[in-house]
Amino acid sequence: MLSAPITTNSTPLRSCLARLYTVLIVALSLCFSAMATAGGKPARAYLPDNVELDPAIPTPESVLGYNVGDWHVRHDLLVTYMRSLAAASDRITLEVTGYTHEQRPLLLLTITAPQNRSKLEDWRTAHMAQVQQGKKTPADAPLFFYMGYSVHGNEPSGANASLLVAYYLAAAQDERVTRLLQENVVLLDPSYNPDGLSRFAHWANMHKGKVLNADPAHREHQEGWPNGRTNHYWFDLNRDWLMMVHPESQARISKFQHWRPHVLTDFHEMGTNSSYFFQPGVPSRKNPFTPEGNVRLTNALAEYYVSAFDSEKQLYFSQEGFDDFYYGKGSSYPDAQGSIGVLFEQASSRGHLQDSINGPLAFPQTIQNQFTMSVAVFDGAMANKAALLDYQHNFYKETAELASQDDNAAYLIHEPQDSWRLEKARWVLTQHNIRYQQPREDIEVNDTVYKANSTLVVPLAQPQYRLIKSLFSTQQDFVDNTFYDVSNFNLPLAFDLTFAPMSSRELRRAKFTDTSPSPAPIVPVDSDAYAYAFEWHHYKTPALLQQLLDKGVAARIATQPFTAATTQGNLSLAAGTIVIPRGVPQPQALIELVNAAAVDAGVQVLSLSSGFTTTGIDIGSRSMVPVKAPKVLLVGGEGVSPYQAGEVWHYLDTQVGMPVTLVEQRHLDNVSLHDYTHVVFVGGRYDLPEGVDETLTDWVRAGGTLVGQTSALRLFARHNWLDIKLSSRQDVADLFSDKKLTFADRSAHNAQQLVAGAVYQASIDTSHPLFYGYDAPRLNLFKTSNMMVFSNASPTVVPARYTDSPLVAGFSADPVANEIAGSVAVVAEAMGRGRVIGFTDDPQFRGFWYGTNKLMSNALFMAEAIN
Repeated sequence: MLSAPITTNSTPLRSCLARLYTVLIVALSLCFSAMATAGGKPARAYLPDNVELDPAIPTPESVLGYNVGDWHVRHDLLVTYMRSLAAASDRITLEVTGYTHEQRPLLLLTITAPQNRSKLEDWRTAHMAQVQQGKKTPADAPLFFYMGYSVHGNEPSGANASLLVAYYLAAAQDERVTRLLQENVVLLDPSYNPDGLSRFAHWANMHKGKVLNADPAHREHQEGWPNGRTNHYWFDLNRDWLMMVHPESQARISKFQHWRPHVLTDFHEMGTNSSYFFQPGVPSRKNPFTPEGNVRLTNALAEYYVSAFDSEKQLYFSQEGFDDFYYGKGSSYPDAQGSIGVLFEQASSRGHLQDSINGPLAFPQTIQNQFTMSVAVFDGAMANKAALLDYQHNFYKETAELASQDDNAAYLIHEPQDSWRLEKARWVLTQHNIRYQQPREDIEVNDTVYKANSTLVVPLAQPQYRLIKSLFSTQQDFVDNTFYDVSNFNLPLAFDLTFAPMSSRELRRAKFTDTSPSPAPIVPVDSDAYAYAFEWHHYKTPALLQQLLDKGVAARIATQPFTAATTQGNLSLAAGTIVIPRGVPQPQALIELVNAAAVDAGVQVLSLSSGFTTTGIDIGSRSMVPVKAPKVLLVGGEGVSPYQAGEVWHYLDTQVGMPVTLVEQRHLDNVSLHDYTHVVFVGGRYDLPEGVDETLTDWVRAGGTLVGQTSALRLFARHNWLDIKLSSRQDVADLFSDKKLTFADRSAHNAQQLVAGAVYQASIDTSHPLFYGYDAPRLNLFKTSNMMVFSNASPTVVPARYTDSPLVAGFSADPVANEIAGSVAVVAEAMGRGRVIGFTDDPQFRGFWYGTNKLMSNALFMAEAIN
């Protein structure tokens, strides 16, 4: 820096140089100021002024080895610090609630005054009686806070701020914290997504220089595929609160239901050029089952966020941009159960320092803002404590009144063929403390008889009424038809379970038992059998087949139904049945392999006594097609949807037990496709290396199977792998008139053109190999885009089309739904000795659309039967 003024004998020159000097000093000062604010700070510098701190409590920097904000905290260091705090502070107890896919511990800190430790279980028990039985809440009852951070791993300011929140609550000696902890309990979840946080911390830290680079184009701010937002399998954990596909969600929901907090926070980040968002969001975009009392309390708490940021002159906004409809998100799941969920969104530095329209955005400032809002939550809740305590009591009463006024008394769920999907529904209900009943006798509803052992009944007269109504909703129109996320999350539709409402009279007539039916024992196969067989209805049959193929067992696909003599008598077996003949080379330990695999999958394998069948094809028929063990190449890389790629990987890995080779699209020209039986393209933008399209064409003609879904079908159409036509954005826009459109109407107008997660029904050909294992002529598919596929091909090529009135649940504007009617849902074309399969929608949506998961297995295992 210049340290002395420049002297000269020329007055004009001296004046000019003086002005230049001043500009230079100011510029350098601004630069150094930005760089200074970009550096981390000691913990005390983040905390309120003049707070007295207990010196016996370790600071974050004393454990991390650097100031908070200097580096993105690794999850292992975050865990180390939280354990150090718990060891040093009598205000904190720490528990491990579970482990991620990558075996990182999930932590929960319980923070309260030391004298409250002996009262905690009594407090919790009394609180749960208020929540579940409607008992009046005493005025001196504690509030329970659930402070949760960074469900998206590359939104790290929350998890880094949790270091400061935990330290502040452990060390502060001021009246604010003392009163908070004497009268209440803080549950602190420092990282909802440890695997994603770790992945992003590594990315940001490995690109940090001694001189910070704020250029948005710098690689630090341009995270590589698949990025750290998601968990190990590239799932968005903020969409998993309802179905709990992943261990992180299972642990979190277990603790939420254990404590049922009054307030739950969900700290996120958004685009760098934004400022700071806090709820309430758009008032009209809440779930219809969320009461107005929730909105009023959310507004009351927001007054304290406003006050905190006004005093610091921080930019912020509210009541726009986000919604509270989907109950599978962190900020809305609590709303269905009498808690107040609050979403916070901080503009992201996506690294350590990045330029934005609001000036240089430094990582420490994002951490500071999340800490400031955390403290504001405590202040707002304490000021509104009486109202929060009363709200849960009133919520119970209002919910009970709603249930009593409902036209229905219960919902029935039924699945006779696949015990796994019914059991999965039972498990989901249990995790959410939703009470269900097991019929003791068969039930008749609306002139249909449902077998007792394959039926569940969910009564509506219970505290979780609002959540139940959402899980069984088929609503198609809403006060505000603009959605930030999906517009439907119906559990039985997702699981492909029959469901029906029950009247009070039907519920009263039903007889129930206190015990759930035990699963049927798996009977060992007959060692002298002619062949073995199992039908394809059960969800876990692909896992059973995969395990056998891994052991070298030779299997056949029955492409037509047949009736065979078995040790259980003559049985009719459907097309798609897997047959294991003894008359072909088999492993020496075949009997042991079959029995072990059947027990692992929970699927009964039948023993056939003869190769001659009473009806249909014989065991030695040419219509018994050999199963080829799949070897799958999944295309990934930049441009490809990591969500959809992760869903395919997760399904095949965790449900089927099949290894998947992931290859980035830019490397496809370096791979020998002849090593693979299947190549799978999920949604995304594709720009294949030169010559790869021709290589893929030759590979399919030689016998390969090419599988695509959602927007990958544009690639398939472009290269003539499928003879289809796809709608364009303009095609959809042309369905809506814009002649009277004003500039202010544009958002609502655009929202009408979207399909933001709705259930559509298709007519399916159950005799087609892609639909083996399905019995009903119609199947519910989850649609998340307005892309439409058209083909004039025969039904043998298009085995699934949307029905004439396809919309089942969720919102779609009439012009879009009408245009989708009759369009292609699934297509399969032969090409040489191979075939090309296309799914208009995503069969593995978020890992919980169990009703269509198996379509991917059918595309892999049943491909040889498509000719």
